[in-house]
Amino acid sequence: MASAVPGQLPPADRGALRIADRVVAKIAAQAAGEVLADAPGADLVPSDARPHASVSVRKDTARLRLALELGYPADIGAVCHTVRRHVTGKVEALTGMDVPEVAVEVERLHSAAARRKEEGRVE
Repeated sequence: MASAVPGQLPPADRGALRIADRVVAKIAAQAAGEVLADAPGADLVPSDARPHASVSVRKDTARLRLALELGYPADIGAVCHTVRRHVTGKVEALTGMDVPEVAVEVERLHSAAARRKEEGRVE
């Protein structure tokens, strides 16, 4: 097969772009943080409680696992669904990978009642 431009290889022979797993994980964590900043109870979650992501990439497919902390009360299922949808869209748009799976693990819930109780303690 001849290349379209003299001296230039055809696209199939030029190589491939490989995006490091840690880059995909960072994109996913950032996208989750975007959603959580506007989620109900976001003001209850400490600022250092950022989402963490791990990823498994095989060819052009990324499977993600996210660990989050959420404010409570909130519709946890709805928040997780919104996070999944946003993360999937963002990772697919920025990397060109398929994202068939985004597992969300809620590590901790932060409630207003617990915060009031902590603030009222005298130690």
